[in-house]
Amino acid sequence: MVGIIPEDKINEIRQSIDIVDIIGEYVHLKKQGRNYFGLCPFHGENTPSFSVSPDKQIYHCFGCKAGGNAISFLMDIDGLSFQEAIIKLAEKGKIPLDLEIGSEQNRSDSKVNSEKKQMLEAHELLQKFYHHLLVNTKEGQNALEYLVDRGFTLDSIEKFQIGYSLPSWDFVVKLLQKRGFSLSLMEKAGLIIQKENSDSYFDRFRNRIMFPIQNSKGETIAFAGRSIEKEDQPKYLNSPETELFNKSNVLYNFFRAKSFIKKQQQAILFEGFADVISADKAELYNGIATMGTSLTEQHVQLIRRMTDTIIICYDSDFAGTEAAYRAANMLTDHHCQIRIARMPEGFDPDEYIKKYGSEKFRQEIIAGSLTFMAFKMEYHRLGKKLQNEGEKLRYIEKIIEEITNLDKAVERDHYLRQLADEFSISLDALKQQQQQMYYAKKKNGHVKQRENNQNRLFLQQKSRLLPANQTAERRLLAHMLQSVDLAFKIKDLLNGIILYYDEHQAILTYLLGFYEEGNEADTSKFLLYLPDENLRRIVTELEMMPLNSDVADREIEDYVNQVLKHQKMLKIKEKENLQKKAEQENDFVKAIDLAKEIIVLRKSL
Repeated sequence: MVGIIPEDKINEIRQSIDIVDIIGEYVHLKKQGRNYFGLCPFHGENTPSFSVSPDKQIYHCFGCKAGGNAISFLMDIDGLSFQEAIIKLAEKGKIPLDLEIGSEQNRSDSKVNSEKKQMLEAHELLQKFYHHLLVNTKEGQNALEYLVDRGFTLDSIEKFQIGYSLPSWDFVVKLLQKRGFSLSLMEKAGLIIQKENSDSYFDRFRNRIMFPIQNSKGETIAFAGRSIEKEDQPKYLNSPETELFNKSNVLYNFFRAKSFIKKQQQAILFEGFADVISADKAELYNGIATMGTSLTEQHVQLIRRMTDTIIICYDSDFAGTEAAYRAANMLTDHHCQIRIARMPEGFDPDEYIKKYGSEKFRQEIIAGSLTFMAFKMEYHRLGKKLQNEGEKLRYIEKIIEEITNLDKAVERDHYLRQLADEFSISLDALKQQQQQMYYAKKKNGHVKQRENNQNRLFLQQKSRLLPANQTAERRLLAHMLQSVDLAFKIKDLLNGIILYYDEHQAILTYLLGFYEEGNEADTSKFLLYLPDENLRRIVTELEMMPLNSDVADREIEDYVNQVLKHQKMLKIKEKENLQKKAEQENDFVKAIDLAKEIIVLRKSL
C-alpha cells in the first residue's frame, strides 16, 4: 500500500508538517472557530465551504465532498503520485529520505512522466543558458544595454532570470541534441521548430530578450521573447501552448507573488510582465499578469485561492480600459472586491514608474485606485458627448442602472448624491427613478435578491436532513474515529449487526482492523489505510461533524438502539410482505404465525 517508503517514515513525515501550512500555499484560509475555511480549489464556488482541521490534520469540502489529508491534497492539487507527494512533504518537513529507485511502481511513474520531466529539464537548461548569455558574454552585451537603457536593473534581471537568445538559427537545436534531448520532443515542448517537409529543426527564439515563464510551482514552462530590432516581428513572441504551458491558466509571477498576496490579502493584476517587473522594483511584490490573453475563469480561481481583493492596473488606452472593465466584471461575478488603478493618458505602469518613480506610483496610482462603481462612471462616459441632452440622459440612466445593482444602501446613496451634484438633478428624483428601476428589474428576475440566497441555504440544509438510522450510523462512526476503546465498546453493543449502509459497514470493518493492528485513533493516518476514495471522502465528512467531547453512555446507546430499531423495522416489513403472500395463497396457519412474530417485533421496538 505504501510502496517503497516505510510506513514509520510516512508517519514521521505526516507528523512533521501542518496541513494548514500545506493547504495554505494553495488556498486562502480564514480561521473560524477551531477550523480554517476557504474556497475549494477542486470546484468553482463563491462561498467558502472548504474546511481544514489542524487538530485532525484533514480537510473536507462540504460542497463537492472532496476530503483527505495533506498527502492526498498534494496528489489531487498537483497531480502527484503517492510517492511524489511524500517526497514533497519530506522536503517541507526536512525529513531525509533514502529511497531505493527501481520498484515496479517507480518505473511506471517514471515512464508516464518521462516526457514532461525532459521538457522541464530542457526549459531549465535554456533559462540558465539564456541568462548566462545576457549577463556574462560579449554576445549579450547589446541586449543587456538595451534593458538597462529601458530602466531594468541588474537586480531585476537576476531575480526574474531574464536572458538573451543568440541570432543563430540552430544553436539551441545543437545544444539540446548534444545534451541528449530528443529533438521531436523539444519541438513538442515549443523550444524549436521543425522545417516543412524535412527532418531538420531550427531555433524558435533568435536575437530576443528572453523572459522565462513559470508555473505556480516555480518551474519554467515557457518563454516570452521580445524583439530588439524593429524589423524582427512580432514584437513579442511567446512559446506555443504545450503539455506544460496553457496561457489560460498561467499567471506571470504567480509563484513569486503568492506569499505576498496571501500576507497582504491583495493582488495587483497587470497586463504584461514588464509592468510586473517594474512594480516589483517599486516594492510591490504582489503583482501578477495574464500571458497575452484576457482574464479567464481559471485565472480567477487561481487568484481566489489566495485572496478576494484585487487591484486592476491596466494601460490607460482604449484597449486597456475595455480589458479592465471585462476583467472587473468577471472578478465581481466571483464575489471579489475590486478596485481599478487608473493610469494617466498615454502611460502604462512600466512607463509611469520610469518617469515619476516608485513612490508616486504606489501612493497616487495604487493607493488612489477607484472603486469599481467609480470606474464605471468613468467608463460609461467614454465616447459620449454629455453636452448633448439625449446622450446625457442615457448616461444618467445607465449609471442609475449600475447603482441599482449595488448591494449596500450607503453605496447607492453615495453615488446617487454624486450624480445629483454633477448634473444638478434633484436627489429625490434620482432615488425615485432608482426605486422604479429596482422593482422593474426585480419583477423580471434581474436583481440579486437576498431572499434567494436565504431560500437556497434553507434548501441545502433541508437536503441534508437524513433518516434517523443513517444519522445514528454516522454518529457512531464519528465517535469510533475518536477513540479506540469507544470503537470496541460500540462494536460489542451492535452485537454483530451489519450497518444498513454499505459504505458505513465498510468503514466500520476497516476501522476495527486498523485498531486491531495496534494503531491509535488518528484519522489522518487511517485515511492512508483506506483503499477507496469514496470511503475517504465519507470519513473526512464524518470527522467534521460537531460531537460532544465527553459523550455519555446513554447517547451512544440511543444511537445503537436507533440502528437496531431500523433493523427490526426492516424485518417487520419483510414479514408483513410474507404474511400478505401467505394470505393470498390461503396458507392461514403460516399467516397467523407470521402475525405473531410481527407482534413480538413491534413490542420489542
